[in-house]
Amino acid sequence: MSETFLITGPDNPPATILLAHGAGAPMDSKSMTAASEALVGKGFRIARFEFAYMAARRTSDARKPPPKAETLIPEYMEAVKEVASSGPLIIGGKSMGGRVASIIADELYDQGAICGLLCIGYPFHPPGKPQQLRTAHLRNLRSPTLICQGTRDEFGTREEVETYPLSPAISLRWLEDGDHDLAPRKKISGFSVADHLATMAASVKAWADENCLR
Repeated sequence: MSETFLITGPDNPPATILLAHGAGAPMDSKSMTAASEALVGKGFRIARFEFAYMAARRTSDARKPPPKAETLIPEYMEAVKEVASSGPLIIGGKSMGGRVASIIADELYDQGAICGLLCIGYPFHPPGKPQQLRTAHLRNLRSPTLICQGTRDEFGTREEVETYPLSPAISLRWLEDGDHDLAPRKKISGFSVADHLATMAASVKAWADENCLR
């Protein structure tokens, strides 16, 4: 794991959100930066980090494919230990990063190490392979969870996800016509990316107030 966190937001926030990146883009990608800035605008402190395979791409021309999500669990657990958080901690991430966080969430929640889980664009299945679901562990998830998902996300559309047996601990915030980065087609939906990011951040704040910050 990269030893460097990318920290944005106030020093004394109501909560810190630890975010891991998706499979193909780094922690400072355009989409992760935009999402982080929106969350900072709601008062959160955001700590982003990179898994070792992604950090290695910064110093090497070799682009190894991302490892299986399960193999990244130790790196995420280490990040939880290393991030300096004097208050409530929410873990999560973009796509694969959120998936890894979701696998370890209950263990950390039971320990009192975290107060919730935030997934931005959860990869319910690989694109074009709706039969390869990544939802088994989500059926009995106990940690308070918010998933912000675009309705046309190729990793899980609204029509698909609404048929899945998900834990009642999971709240879903749908962004109309949003893709895997929550980006809508403005001419079709009437919404801009900025609109959806603002809605996402407001939804996270309301959810955190209700589930994590009481």
